[in-house]
Amino acid sequence: MTVPELFRVSSSALTRHKLRAFLTLLGVIIGVATVVAVVSVISGLNSYVKDKVFGLNPDTVIFSKYGIITSRDEWLLAMKRPNLTLTDMEFVRRECRLCGQVGGAAERNRPVKYGDRKLSDVNTVGQTPNMGEAMNIDIATGRYFTQSEYDHAEAVAVIGWDVQDQLFPNLDPIGRVLKVQGYPLKVIGTLAKQGNVLGQNQDSVIYMPLTVFAKHVAPAQDISIFVKPHGGLEAVNPMIDEVRTILRALRKTKFNKDDPFSLVTAEMLQSLWKGISAGAFLLMILISGISLVVGAIVIANIMFVSVVERTKEIGVRRALGARQRDIRRQFLLEAALLSAIGGVIGVALGSGVALLVSQVFPAQVKLSFILIGIGVATLTGLAAGLIPAAKAGKLPPVEALRYE
Repeated sequence: MTVPELFRVSSSALTRHKLRAFLTLLGVIIGVATVVAVVSVISGLNSYVKDKVFGLNPDTVIFSKYGIITSRDEWLLAMKRPNLTLTDMEFVRRECRLCGQVGGAAERNRPVKYGDRKLSDVNTVGQTPNMGEAMNIDIATGRYFTQSEYDHAEAVAVIGWDVQDQLFPNLDPIGRVLKVQGYPLKVIGTLAKQGNVLGQNQDSVIYMPLTVFAKHVAPAQDISIFVKPHGGLEAVNPMIDEVRTILRALRKTKFNKDDPFSLVTAEMLQSLWKGISAGAFLLMILISGISLVVGAIVIANIMFVSVVERTKEIGVRRALGARQRDIRRQFLLEAALLSAIGGVIGVALGSGVALLVSQVFPAQVKLSFILIGIGVATLTGLAAGLIPAAKAGKLPPVEALRYE
């Protein structure tokens, strides 16, 4: 048989029992839809987290009291460390020869008010001017604060999308004065919309000079020190060693004691996120894999039923000259077409789910995900149809003609 004939005969056989074929495909549809939706969401989150949430340049290192906490013991240990202060940051800036830039940041949730409108819990962040570039802060309108405004502790602020939307509806916030915990700040810029990621609102935020933050918002709050070396990525490790030496000397830490601080790099943040996303991905792959196995079993069962129902047809075709491999190819192609159709439906469903989820979480539906989904479904059908196709091909023509 030619390939067009195989497709024509197989397609005709599948359209005889449309409802049965659809019910057979449910397992494949659910499995493929799950794979496409989950991979699309995780891919979108990976890109978003890399660019926005953990928006740290690869040659920038953070020294902080807490660092990355992954267990209760680490939290208890971090609580015992002394705070890093503005004095520490300025000392590092003066003494570190390998540091190209040194900055600092601190944050605390505070109430914010404009007129009769009030937000009770806004992430208020104090920073040095160079942090805007180090953290890839995306300014929508206006500007970030300058070194002069930082040095003179001028009362200026850059606000996030939600703060602008809720405190200044239908108003241009630039030049207006809001109050953070009762202290007035002039709005000089607004941020581009970031969205909600990992359960945290990235748009309910206000940036201000760290000097203002330390004086009027959270005087006792510790800071994180950001350092960037001369010479790019190759100078990161020597710079880290120098800053560690400076901070240990300030703390009078003995040589056999652990650092009284922690450090964070872009690579560490990405590794942490990859570990979290990989766990979620494996869990979803396991769930979708079970659906695909169930779908394969159902397809195999239906193909066995189809072989029994069409035994006489097989006998007639064999008597008219069809070879065993022609029969095997026909039933194998039917199984592959059946599951491929399920793959197409599953890809469409999974892509639709991913697009809906993208309204809340970032999601990327790529052509490669679509091709993988259809390919996995087709391979599932081929695997499920191997044994039924072999059985159909081995039926003796005489016995098949006698079958009623």
